[in-house]
Order: sequence, then structure tokens, then C-alpha cells
Amino acid sequence: MQRRLLVAALSLWVCVFAVETSAQKQFQLYATILDSTGQPAATLAPEDVRVTADDKEAKVLKVEPIEWTTKVQILLDNGTGVGQGNLSQLRNGLRALLESLPPGLEITVVTTAPQPRFLVRATTDRQAQLTGVDRLAPDTGAGRFVESLNEALQRFERDKSEFFGVIVSLGTTVGDNNVPDRDINQIFERAQKKPTTVHVVMLSAGAQSASGGFLQQEVGQRIAKSTSGRYENINAPSRIATLLPEIGAQVAKASQQGQSRQFRITAEHSTEPSKVSMSGRNGKVVTSITIGPR
Repeated sequence: MQRRLLVAALSLWVCVFAVETSAQKQFQLYATILDSTGQPAATLAPEDVRVTADDKEAKVLKVEPIEWTTKVQILLDNGTGVGQGNLSQLRNGLRALLESLPPGLEITVVTTAPQPRFLVRATTDRQAQLTGVDRLAPDTGAGRFVESLNEALQRFERDKSEFFGVIVSLGTTVGDNNVPDRDINQIFERAQKKPTTVHVVMLSAGAQSASGGFLQQEVGQRIAKSTSGRYENINAPSRIATLLPEIGAQVAKASQQGQSRQFRITAEHSTEPSKVSMSGRNGKVVTSITIGPR
């Protein structure tokens, strides 16, 4: 009798162990990786990267190269934060930004005051993009920086094609006074669902700033940092006309020198990881990562 119980107990232990070891959770990362010369890596093997999940090393199962197309969304505060007197700076900045981007990119342009509105719907037609510049008009309302950013990321989230998303957002410290925490949290959740970089230009409107100014700056800094984007705080509207094309050139360079070429890394961990990081081995350098859909 005791022997049968012992055998049964051992069998149960083996079954439980088998279930536990087979319940590994797979997850995916999208990474931009350079070789020892600083150029985008042409090839990558599982042993070239180390993935850590919740401070424990995860097993790398598969590495796949990906050639992304790039889609760009431009969000512009055309409200009281910029002011009607600075409309020419806004138009000149938008035109120069569009002209600095490579031809053939899908571009969407949205104005954010008094709420997000399409100025140019998604198109690869450069002439149609430039025509939108002439339709850019000022508004007496306040720009919706957080709302427009959330909607832009939602559009990327709903797009089922494979692409690298770029958002260039010009915000001001006017508006967005009462934003629910859930809306702010959604921004960071959605930014992780597609490979995305967010660049933010924040114009400080001085005495016009409402209490929401700090919120916009904080969200802008955090989303730019978490997506390896650029954050610039400016005080003079005249800087818009020169800064936007600078960011456009940066987007173009990244697209041509590796951002469009990434690797999809499939790894596994004992549980659904809440914190993931990755580093390179064998001369490889990881410059950015995005967690894939879960």
C-alpha cells in the first residue's frame, strides 16, 4: 500500500513538473541593432543578444529580420498656444518638415485645436500633403496635446500591416487641463503595441499657459524618452519653422540607416514578463527595442 502511494506521489510530481515547465510564456521584441562598425546589422543570431525578463535571463528562441515601411503622423497645435500671429511660422515649419521627409512615405497631418481634426488624411502623394499646408488655419480654442497623441497611437494600433510608426507632435503649454489618468496610461500602453518613435516639440506660451502646461511637458518628455524620440522645449514661435525640418531630417536619416530594418526576437520566460530589457553580444549594439503585441 505504501509503495503504491509513493509511486502515485512520484507520478503526480512528474505531472505537475511537466505542466510547469511547458507553461513558458513566449513574447516578442522588435529591435534596432548595429554591428561593431556602427552600421545596421545585416545578420543576427540568437546568441548575439541577451534578453532579460523581470531581472532573469530569458531564452531566445528565434530571430527574424524585418524590413519596415515607415508611416508618419504630424500633430500640430493650431490654437491659442501658438496664436494667429504665428501662423506663418507654423505653415513654414510644416512645409519644410514635409519636404525633408523621403518621398513615398505615408503621412497624416492632424491639427489639435479645438480637438484633433484631419488636415491631411493618410497619403503617400507629396502634392496632396503639401496642399494641406495652405489649408492650415488658426483656431481660438486650445490644442489637445494628450488627446491627439492618444488618437494617433490608436490609429497605429488598429493598423494591422507591418510598419514602423513615427509621430511628430508640436504641442504648447495651453490646454489639456483635465486629463484622466487612464488616458495618459493608454498613451504608454499603445506606444508599446507597435514599433513607434514619438518626437515632441513643446512651445511654452508664457503667461498664457494654463495649469495643464506641466502635464503636457511631463507627458511629452516621458513618451519621447520611452520611444527613443526627441524632446525639445522652445520659447520662441519662430523656432518652429527651423526645428520641425530638423526633426524631419532626423526621421529621414533613421529611416534610411536602420530604423526601417529591425529584427523580431521571440523569447520565452516562465511568466508573462512585466519588465523586459535586451543587450547585444559579439560586437552587436542594441539601440532601441519595442515589446510586441501580447
